[in-house]
Amino acid sequence: MRKEYYDYLKFIDDALEIAKKLPRYFSKFSNKIYCNHQKFAIYILMQKFKTTTRGIVSILKASSDIRMHLGLSRVPVHTTIVRFVNKIRKQINKLLDIRQADCVAVDATGFELESKSYYYRKINKELFPNFIRKTKRFMKLSIAADVDKKLILTHKIRKSVTHDSRDFKFLVKDLECKNVIADKGYDSKELRKFVLFNLNARPHIPYRKMSSRARRGKLIIPLPDKKIYRKRPLVENIFFCIKQKYGSVLRNRSYSTQKVELISKLIAYNVDRMQHLCLLILRGLHHRLIQLILYKIGYISVR
Repeated sequence: MRKEYYDYLKFIDDALEIAKKLPRYFSKFSNKIYCNHQKFAIYILMQKFKTTTRGIVSILKASSDIRMHLGLSRVPVHTTIVRFVNKIRKQINKLLDIRQADCVAVDATGFELESKSYYYRKINKELFPNFIRKTKRFMKLSIAADVDKKLILTHKIRKSVTHDSRDFKFLVKDLECKNVIADKGYDSKELRKFVLFNLNARPHIPYRKMSSRARRGKLIIPLPDKKIYRKRPLVENIFFCIKQKYGSVLRNRSYSTQKVELISKLIAYNVDRMQHLCLLILRGLHHRLIQLILYKIGYISVR
């Protein structure tokens, strides 16, 4: 339990570090009781606890250590966090800025919306079949991820249903990578050309059964490397982790605040993942240090 509590405090430190990319205050006339860095860390911590704004305020009131780590002299009311979310929607994209990777995988998924109840959407339709009621079912998220480190690089959020391949160029255009992996839904000669000539990378996109050799054109594009393509399910694992740890339902009602909530889940995932990578590096260094000590005292012969 003590280790879990330490992880939460380390999570807050990392969230505050990421928040430094935002201005400390939106206006020079701000009352300066809470800075944007503190509010952002509270909102990201809210995603980790899978709670609401009122829920995170209750947690802050109960934990003096978390308040001290955040540097809070007093606990904000929940409306302070709500107003902050409305203001940050145009700047939160700056906080996901990793652009280099060896292997990049592209895929899409959906997040359920909580603004309409199950009865409103389903049962009421069965009782009144002729009554047409339009409701949004989900928010679509497309990402490009580093499959070796399992980090999210870029994202695209849409409120309408579109084909996955429509966001492919937007996701990978600013990335520096050697391999781009995608499933058959991205089967397109145009997308393969974009990866080859614009990114100077190798596309690993399998052809669908309906694709003929004539459709591939005169351009000689190698078939995907099976060893590299086996990494593609790791992007599905990223989606699973996000939904399991931070929730698969978006609680906000407007599109702009739903977008902020979804991006904050991605940032929370990246922060957790970076902590895990740091622990792996430290364990490797610790193991190497033990080997060197044993070698020096003559306990082992090979260093």
